[in-house]
Amino acid sequence: MTVAPPARGRVAIVGAGPAGLAAAEVLSEAGVAVTVLDRMPSPARKLLMAGRGGLNLTHTEPLETFLSRYGAARPRLKPVVRAFPPEAVRAWCEALGQPTFAGTSGRVFPQAMKAAPLLRAWLARLAARGVTLLSRHNWTGWDADGALTFERPDDRPLRLTPDAALLALGGASWPRLGSDAGWVPLLSARGVAVAPFRPANCGLLVPWSEHLRSRFAGTPLKRIALSFAGHTVRGEAVITNQGLEGGAVYALSAAIRDAAAAGGTATVTLDLRPDMTTEEVARRLAAPRRGQSLSNHLRRQLALPPAAISLLREGTGSPETSIKSLPLGVTGVSGLDRAISSAGGIQWDELDEDFGLHRLRGLFAAGEMLDWEAPTGGHLLTACFATGRAAAQGILRQLRAGEGRPG
Repeated sequence: MTVAPPARGRVAIVGAGPAGLAAAEVLSEAGVAVTVLDRMPSPARKLLMAGRGGLNLTHTEPLETFLSRYGAARPRLKPVVRAFPPEAVRAWCEALGQPTFAGTSGRVFPQAMKAAPLLRAWLARLAARGVTLLSRHNWTGWDADGALTFERPDDRPLRLTPDAALLALGGASWPRLGSDAGWVPLLSARGVAVAPFRPANCGLLVPWSEHLRSRFAGTPLKRIALSFAGHTVRGEAVITNQGLEGGAVYALSAAIRDAAAAGGTATVTLDLRPDMTTEEVARRLAAPRRGQSLSNHLRRQLALPPAAISLLREGTGSPETSIKSLPLGVTGVSGLDRAISSAGGIQWDELDEDFGLHRLRGLFAAGEMLDWEAPTGGHLLTACFATGRAAAQGILRQLRAGEGRPG
């Protein structure tokens, strides 16, 4: 077996999220001096926020099914995810002292069900390898000599001239956590094509009546199924002031987003009792009411909660005929400030196979900066880890070849 020689050099990684930290791990292990810079006060804030819901790291579904979740970006993501597949994500997590488990849906989580213990162990490993982490350092572009420039809390600008640099600044969702796409004008000014950002894994906008909004905003809908364009997803959702959010919604939100943008509206279908056939629902509803109100009849015969019964009254058809197929008119999707992730980013033809930018020598990009999207279920984090590691491998190849610094 041939072992690659240690790589010598200095690399700057701009962005301390999953992709940037994954790259720092690969580079530092190879002997590279790594500095990670982030404009936020602490690293991986979006990862920590995601961990509040359990930190869905990856998924146990067959790899080909897993790869299909990346849609149009599958050809570019396939080789890097194959190089760091879901099993490798679990092994990496467990090597950091964080055992994992798979839920009944196939989603994989740390047993701690939190991001903080994993992040602490990860940062400790990076620090032990000599990785320098600089917070509150905002990348502002380049100076006249081609050095990377940063704003710092002390108002003294920082110049860096590393042998290579990786941008891992995230997309445009949850901007208050650091990913605000402020880097787009900097790269666009240098001719790098960036696809506009759009919300992904986002809520739907539905014009509820004031009655439904005031009484049931924040109420979960359990054991439902949502259908759109021939695809059906079972799971849960939450009624919001603006419409619907939740796992079943996010899985279909990309297609609904595009349809609503093209036609102004889109119609989704809600099945409030997917565990019953249409015939079973009809049989139960045919039972004598014995003076009961329709609401009580629906509650007793079908175990429908008050929120579901109120939803039936929002439709144009009779409640009895809408239980299995309640149409909901969607006017759009929630914005990037509430979206879990984003679509859009640096277009793939701007990158070489090593995730280096053609137009900017020595500069690489990874993570949600790139033009891809995926549903929740561990696919997002896995691809961030994988692209960060792939970009790091590209940087190592450049360093060993003795190619020049970013410019």
